[in-house]
Amino acid sequence: MSCNQPSTQSNQESPETDISVIVPALNEQGNVSRLYERLTEALSKLNVKYEVIFVDDGSTDNTSSELDDIAKQYSNVKVIHLVRNFGQTAAFSAGIDHAKGQILVTLDADLQNDPKDIASLLNKLQSGFDVVSGWRKQRNDPFWTRVLPSWCANKIISFISGISLHDYGCSLKAYRRDTLAGVKLYGEMHRFIPIYAAWMGARIAEVPVTHHKRSMGSSKYGLSRSVKVILDLLTIKFLFDYGTKPSYVFGTLGLTAIALSFVSLAWALVLKYAFQTSLIKTPLPLLAVLLFTVGVQLVLMGLLAEVMVRTYHEAQGKRIYVIKDTRNI
Repeated sequence: MSCNQPSTQSNQESPETDISVIVPALNEQGNVSRLYERLTEALSKLNVKYEVIFVDDGSTDNTSSELDDIAKQYSNVKVIHLVRNFGQTAAFSAGIDHAKGQILVTLDADLQNDPKDIASLLNKLQSGFDVVSGWRKQRNDPFWTRVLPSWCANKIISFISGISLHDYGCSLKAYRRDTLAGVKLYGEMHRFIPIYAAWMGARIAEVPVTHHKRSMGSSKYGLSRSVKVILDLLTIKFLFDYGTKPSYVFGTLGLTAIALSFVSLAWALVLKYAFQTSLIKTPLPLLAVLLFTVGVQLVLMGLLAEVMVRTYHEAQGKRIYVIKDTRNI
């Protein structure tokens, strides 16, 4: 598949779909039409047959009707309307489940991602890589509320995962379809697909991409999202390292707690017999044991709940989204 030659009629008649572009949209009235125009302009220059899948993630403005109008005009546009707002990860998951392309490209609907950069991602993908992630090297976002928290989160994610990327939060990514086989997405985990893929042996690359300032609508991101991202990362790290041997992490924490309880008891005895301090007068050993025990219980309950949620969904084949209606599917 060449990315440098103009499209031909024979290629358009091919039954194969080369590329599926997946775009989640939440209250992006006015942006989705302009985005489709830019996608058409960029993708028509490539020698590929493509489809565009818009996932309406419970929009409350006119985004839904605007997407339906686009789908009526163009048969290669698919629209999935979710019954409510399930979040960006669920929207991406719905798009991936209904995609037919051998290569999947994801991007945001807010026009901050530039469709012209898709060609760069595809060229890099053809160099032998399995996942190519965009890097917003020059971001047009507020520094204190968006850029700095994102930079910190990226550093933490790279440290925990062992996969070095500059920009996990950039939605503009390209994947070979088989790379996503068996990947289940929850929470805010769509940004961690490169980590999943790398852990399974896939080759990961990163290319700088253009980042435009938002011109319409409002951002759906905030500082609280960085906290959720870190918690999701800890979850997938736990599932990957200890999913089949949870006793290692539970046992380690349990033994640590027991050891600390003996240390606390020993120090309390030292205070009593060496310094004549009554155990009743010092609440520190009890407080330390209580706080540590509660902390361990909360962490373990959270991890156990994550495993139970995945078992609930995957064992019964349940999805993390509910479709209200579709177009051209």
